[in-house]
Amino acid sequence: MRYRRAGLAKVLACTAVLAAVATACGSGGSGGTNADGKVELTIATFNEFGYEDLLKEYEAANPNIKVTQRKTGQGAPHHQNLFTKLGAGSGLADVEAVEEGFLSQVMAKSGQFENLKEIGPKDVREDRWLQWKVDAVTTKDGKLIGYGTDIGPLAMCYRKDMLQAAGLPSDPEGVKALFATWDSYFEAGDKYVKATGKPWFDSAAQIFNPMHNQAQTGYFDRDDKLVIENNGDKKIWDQVTGAVARGQSAKLSAWSPEWQTGFKESAFATKTCPSWMLGVIEGNAGPDHKGKWAVTAAFPGGGGNWGGSYLTVPKQGKNKAEAAKLAAWLTAPEQQIKAFKAKGTFPSQTQALISPELLNSSNEYFGGEKVGLLFAEQANKVAAAQYKGPQDGEIQDNVVSPALTTVEQGTSAEDAWKTVVEGAKKAAK
Repeated sequence: MRYRRAGLAKVLACTAVLAAVATACGSGGSGGTNADGKVELTIATFNEFGYEDLLKEYEAANPNIKVTQRKTGQGAPHHQNLFTKLGAGSGLADVEAVEEGFLSQVMAKSGQFENLKEIGPKDVREDRWLQWKVDAVTTKDGKLIGYGTDIGPLAMCYRKDMLQAAGLPSDPEGVKALFATWDSYFEAGDKYVKATGKPWFDSAAQIFNPMHNQAQTGYFDRDDKLVIENNGDKKIWDQVTGAVARGQSAKLSAWSPEWQTGFKESAFATKTCPSWMLGVIEGNAGPDHKGKWAVTAAFPGGGGNWGGSYLTVPKQGKNKAEAAKLAAWLTAPEQQIKAFKAKGTFPSQTQALISPELLNSSNEYFGGEKVGLLFAEQANKVAAAQYKGPQDGEIQDNVVSPALTTVEQGTSAEDAWKTVVEGAKKAAK
């Protein structure tokens, strides 16, 4: 799954393994020239970026360049390798991909990455990307340490037949009112549960996290002060846990085998749905549910984003200007549209978001919906990137989400909230 946020505990568990098999994760020096006199560049990615054919195209257009891709199957070992090699001071690729779930930790080490405003091609302007995409990777002193690749604009996916059975609207336009606000979403969930006796959504964490990420202030303010007790999260917590108490959650932990099976078994009727989730739903629900799932250009509370990555240039590299040139080329609109067509990675570039190639792309599994246009509209609804403190990912993955699971298992919401606050304070020390 392209944008699964691996828990930090899982990432740390990779450390011992990586120490033993560092070469498999791309150890050794980067850059230099080979026996043919070509400049050698390395790029480290994870999962699917859609760059295989693009790198061949780049080499063909730049015969003095040889590019080697280090591709890791999952994000956790890739990022652990990144942090291990940053600590060691050597061994990273010339271009390193970073997923947004790990961005706060990378930004805390921003001094070890090149400022692309200085070493990148001068014709690369920041308005190439959506502004919030740029803001998220810009340091407090104005340095740009990453070029945006893709994003995960949020919409809502739902089962048309299951909403019909509950007497609720089921066409993409009709359901927009149900998903207009979080209040209307939970109200619709109450009606659905009452009519069917079945859950409305998959898990509490899959609802809480996007609600939290819509807030102006996250777990930390811009001075890296923990603000979880007064940033509005308690209100969100009460809304989500209240819905759990009223039977709206299927209590299926995301990415678990039970969650995957839940799609086939029609265990829930709605799903928070970043663009990349379409492939996850199709893969898990299977051909028997083709045409039953639908997606609508609506998300409670406005726009939101879940997922996306950047290409960075570590200061360790030997050919940093050439590395920045490669990263700039890969993240140009033309190349990101090709990557989208290859692997479904939704582009973050403003020109790509108005490209007919993107806007006319459709998805037959979801009833032939023009998903390119739909998610481009959703991307433009995102107003700003929420600031993420250094321990943001740890709090979300290892404190908040597990606490919500305990609520689904019977712990009182108030007791679980106390655990969240205590855990966040420990993580922030």
